[in-house]
Amino acid sequence: MKAVCLFSGGKDSTLALHRAFGRGIKVDQLLTISPDNDYSYMFHKPNIKFTSLQAESLGITQVMIKTKGNKDEELIDLESAIEDSNADLIITGAIASQYQKSRVDAICEKLGIIDYSPLWGIEPLEELKELAKNFDVIITKVSADGMDKSLLGAHIDGDTIIKLLDIERKFHINLSFEGGEAESFVLDAPLFKKKIIVDKSHVENDGTNGEYIIDNAHLENKI
Repeated sequence: MKAVCLFSGGKDSTLALHRAFGRGIKVDQLLTISPDNDYSYMFHKPNIKFTSLQAESLGITQVMIKTKGNKDEELIDLESAIEDSNADLIITGAIASQYQKSRVDAICEKLGIIDYSPLWGIEPLEELKELAKNFDVIITKVSADGMDKSLLGAHIDGDTIIKLLDIERKFHINLSFEGGEAESFVLDAPLFKKKIIVDKSHVENDGTNGEYIIDNAHLENKI
């Protein structure tokens, strides 16, 4: 059985990948969809090119597919990419978004592929605590009330979780970020053979949306 993971390099797809491995699923390929714009309903864009470092660290073949990111066209591109992968099982990092999960479900049903979403229904705070304990994840984009530029580049650790909980109480954000509140990037994880070091980065912020952009990065051996 060929297992393929829809992989963005963020916290959800990386944790889903690790959960799949933990349940004995050998993942043969990472399928990364790279949108041309920032308004994709299905995929995220910040620092997507550096997923190649994650794939190298994991030792898993990656296929990256470009899409314009338009609402309808990107689903056609996704279906084509999944079909071309010859997957028997697709792993996704869906947590609560019916929009995303229902569309992947429909594609997999049409193609006769198993859709596996190991994080579906996970309690958001449980996920954040697991990430803080076992992963090194940074926040790379914010676009919600209460989420200011101080979070850009912040590691998801105990202090950041406390700050996010305070923002949730005041502004009712989704702690999983599935409402588009924020995006993330994984620098290290239990299955990574090497960790990612950011050499150079910069922040862009227009007062409403902010983005932490990695300019250069490399892999480094773990101590």
